[in-house]
Amino acid sequence: MSTSTMSTPTEPGTTFSSRIGGLARARETGILLALLLVIAVTTIKNPAFLFSSDGFRDLLLTPSILVVVAIGEAMVIITRNVDLSVGSILGLSAYLTGRLFIDFPGIPILVVFAIGIIFGALLGLINGALVAFARVPSLVITLGTLYIYRGVNLAWTGSDRIDPSEMPAAFLRLGTQTILGIPVLTLIAAAVLIVGAWYMKNTRGGREFYAIGSDPSAADLYGLKVTQRVLAAFLVSGAAAGLAGVLYAARYGTVNAQAGLGLELEAVGAAVIGGVAIFGGSGTLWGAAFGAVLLFTINRALPVLGIPDFWQRAVVGVLIIGAIVLDRILALRQSRKLIEARDEDHG
Repeated sequence: MSTSTMSTPTEPGTTFSSRIGGLARARETGILLALLLVIAVTTIKNPAFLFSSDGFRDLLLTPSILVVVAIGEAMVIITRNVDLSVGSILGLSAYLTGRLFIDFPGIPILVVFAIGIIFGALLGLINGALVAFARVPSLVITLGTLYIYRGVNLAWTGSDRIDPSEMPAAFLRLGTQTILGIPVLTLIAAAVLIVGAWYMKNTRGGREFYAIGSDPSAADLYGLKVTQRVLAAFLVSGAAAGLAGVLYAARYGTVNAQAGLGLELEAVGAAVIGGVAIFGGSGTLWGAAFGAVLLFTINRALPVLGIPDFWQRAVVGVLIIGAIVLDRILALRQSRKLIEARDEDHG
């Protein structure tokens, strides 16, 4: 059963399921075509965009951190919630990464990765607990924790910053190193995507994420573990942001209190542009990842095409609004078809 099918878990009809599955694939295909079009047009304007020594590598490397964050964000949005604290969690995790290398010389890199992921997961779990048990909208909770976590980061970091010279060279090489021409960070992001997408498509827990997002009240009445799934979604989102914080430190080397600032909006935007419905219950992690790559590619391409900074931001805004409007139109169309099919059956 596809993840898209679970966007309407109460509908047993295979025809409707196949339509929804086809719709999701069409959205992802559309994003890929848009991505290829942007790359093609920009490369025609300036061949160095793709064919320079660093052009192709940067196309893969630059979006990797956002891809990881967007995967976790998409899982939360699918449950009809949102996590606005991921940028702040990334910033805290990135600074923690640097401090671990400074305060514990010789600490294994894998241990740092594990600590960063666990740290992020704990912060995400705090979000999930407040949402699930306090029954407060996630938008309000995570807006609050966005500022709380960022405030902690500012208090901890102060005017200090972590410099590349304070971290091991082997760790920093992960930020630029390639395997068979593919950046290591891209491979890590791809591994996270494959595992997450497999879980959402092939496991009961993943399918229940979609059921909860489609209709939380019905999911609760049906006996689904709504509280546990919401907690899990926020935990995964926090863990993904924690991992992204470690990758950020490896990629950029320098970490200060501004790390991850504003990334939460990019993560939500990537998921929505990628076809994850802001109202929950539909979309795929693949779409969110493609949306993240498209966002970063557009941001790189527009200056090359000579488009002013204002219009660069406006294009992203138009994409987000357009994706939300499209989701709404498609949802209304599918609802009308279901009503017509039901009336025909009873007629």
